[in-house]
Amino acid sequence: MTDLRTVYLTAPDEATAARLARKLLEARLIACANLLPQIRSWYRWEGDVQEDAEVALLCKTRADLVPELERTVATLHPYDVPCVVTWPIAGGHEPYLDWVRDETRS
Repeated sequence: MTDLRTVYLTAPDEATAARLARKLLEARLIACANLLPQIRSWYRWEGDVQEDAEVALLCKTRADLVPELERTVATLHPYDVPCVVTWPIAGGHEPYLDWVRDETRS
């Protein structure tokens, strides 16, 4: 297991996703974000089943930055309850993992 995490986020559109990615990058809370446009999301909200087009973001960061990343997303995100899900990066190409560490702040 590494000290790194992938953080999965969703946004209502590509402009919002890009704005979130840029803010997280500028704050050095993530090393990179991959935007996956045109996903379909089905979910229950306030008692009703919803279906919406969204954009997914896969962000790479260090575990110790996740709490601040979550707070930042909650502040910037237009949703009342934004999707922020984190999972550990078990391993990978070590030069890439080192790059993620170097590009995020301590």
